[in-house]
Amino acid sequence: MRVGYLGAGTWGFCLASLLASKGNTVVLWTAKPEFAKLLEKTREHPKLPRIKADERVEFTSDLKRAIDQADLLVESVTSKGIRPVFEQVKALGGVDCPIVITSKGIEQNSGLLLPEVVVQILGEDKKQNVCCVSGPSHAEEVIQHLPTSIVGASYNPSLAKEIAEIFTTPFFRIYPNADMNGVAFGGALKNIIAIACGISDGLGFGDNTKAALMTRGLHEIRKLSVTKGCRPETLNGLSGLGDLCVTCLSKLSRNYMFGRLIAEGLSPAQAQEKIGMVVEGAYTCVSALQLAQKAQIDVPITEGVYGVLYQNMDPRAVVKALLQRAIKEEHL
Repeated sequence: MRVGYLGAGTWGFCLASLLASKGNTVVLWTAKPEFAKLLEKTREHPKLPRIKADERVEFTSDLKRAIDQADLLVESVTSKGIRPVFEQVKALGGVDCPIVITSKGIEQNSGLLLPEVVVQILGEDKKQNVCCVSGPSHAEEVIQHLPTSIVGASYNPSLAKEIAEIFTTPFFRIYPNADMNGVAFGGALKNIIAIACGISDGLGFGDNTKAALMTRGLHEIRKLSVTKGCRPETLNGLSGLGDLCVTCLSKLSRNYMFGRLIAEGLSPAQAQEKIGMVVEGAYTCVSALQLAQKAQIDVPITEGVYGVLYQNMDPRAVVKALLQRAIKEEHL
């Protein structure tokens, strides 16, 4: 199989190498020509030192080369960048193969999930080709072949099973799920809760506080999921609760570390610069609040994170305010 892979961040580098290890030829695209040359020369990603890409991975900054005659197209750019990249794909003639979305987010202003963005650009006739994979999966662990389980979904249920087979290895398992929106939604919203948990830990509030934020955060995600027609039970699985746990509890999580750095005194811009990679929760926080306000759904954790990131609110005051809200009967 010839795989076109869009996006050479750590996750793109990791999954491209995984697919190549199964005998596929993978053409990994980055928009940065110099970065493509560096990857071709060293076969290593700067953020994943001492780990070489599979020999069947090719690197390029030529988008046409990446998508030309592809049997499978995989995306790992960013939630903000997915629209301009797929507009370029369309301008180059598009593709007729399955398309797998791995980025996690919701587009600002439109409120579209990332698979919905791709369908809007490429056309409804391509909808049955669009899939996504999501779940608890740090690239730093997957590339070391540490056991990982995630979820694959598609608007076409039979294609979801095919994608699961294409990606699955003895250490990397994909479970098919028919709830495309639920899988994509859980992966997007958990990043906001992870920022809140990072802020809480950075302020020294402890594990009890973080457990409360995670639990109420999952409740907040479930409430908001109705705006996208998700199945609430999907959010109890790997692409919801599973991804929430790994993102809120691990120092490998960019969103968690972003929140922690802010709590330790850095501005959002300084924290982003120190991390050196995209923090999806900062972008999706705006989208989620837009959805909530439109539907008149109360999302206090999302509002708190937004206040810290965009309204210069004091992180300590925000967390304390969350924990001092009026007590109501717990509804799950």
